[in-house]
Amino acid sequence: MTDPGNALRTRRAFLQNGTLVLAAASVSSLPLHAAAAAEDLCVGLVTDLHYADKPTSGSRHYRETLGKLEEAALQFERDQPAFVVELGDFIDAADAVETEQKYLRTINQKFSAICDSRHYVLGNHCVDTLKKEEFLGGVGQEKSYYSFDQGDYHFVVLDSCFRSDGVAYERKNFKWTDANIPAAELDWLADDLATTQKHVVVFAHQRVDVNNHYGVRNNAEVRNVLESSGKVKAVFQGHSHKNDLNDINGIHYCTLVAMVEGSGAENNGYSALRLAADGTIRLTGFRNQRDRDFS
Repeated sequence: MTDPGNALRTRRAFLQNGTLVLAAASVSSLPLHAAAAAEDLCVGLVTDLHYADKPTSGSRHYRETLGKLEEAALQFERDQPAFVVELGDFIDAADAVETEQKYLRTINQKFSAICDSRHYVLGNHCVDTLKKEEFLGGVGQEKSYYSFDQGDYHFVVLDSCFRSDGVAYERKNFKWTDANIPAAELDWLADDLATTQKHVVVFAHQRVDVNNHYGVRNNAEVRNVLESSGKVKAVFQGHSHKNDLNDINGIHYCTLVAMVEGSGAENNGYSALRLAADGTIRLTGFRNQRDRDFS
């Protein structure tokens, strides 16, 4: 039998300054966590990759997310998640639709190789140059918001890429601080939560736990729908690029660190989510992502 640890060490590579090179550290050198029970559901999470073939801007190293995602893929190969989720801003903005579609094809080739079952949350950068249907068509996903069941859990994917007037984000027609979940989606969400008896986990891009410019503008209304169901355990979100956690009226709002921030493998961040049948949730973070435990 092939040694999986050796496979991880020998296959690991890192993209730096546009060149594929072997990295000095191996995935096996990352902190290892105790194996979860076999019956726990595992989900791989990444967020804010902002992939683009363009120079670094400030702390954002766009090209390096290819190598960072490769490291995450090797860890997910080890963890064998039932599915993987990217929590938005999968790509960064381009000047032309054709260029943006090339960015999307490049990063999605890497992401789609991780797992057959994948879910894409729309981020504001995903539809800065593209229309929603163009992004979704590029990744093979039918809808921007929907729900699905896996094991003892019901999962909800939200789309907050709407202006206050209900118009969908597309082709630079919006301000990124004007993020909203429109009435039709809220009605759908309330009906959807009413139909399940399972534990609920929500995936979002823009934050629904804060009132600042990173938050969904009608966040209180969204939280009221989630709380009223009495079933939502946790919300996992991105957008603000930093680790954060808020517990509000019995729901855990966990913000994950951005993959695009910082240069080098040491500035990576990704997670393996373990969900037990009793509703206990453990987030195992790698590199800059913090661990979290929820009951």
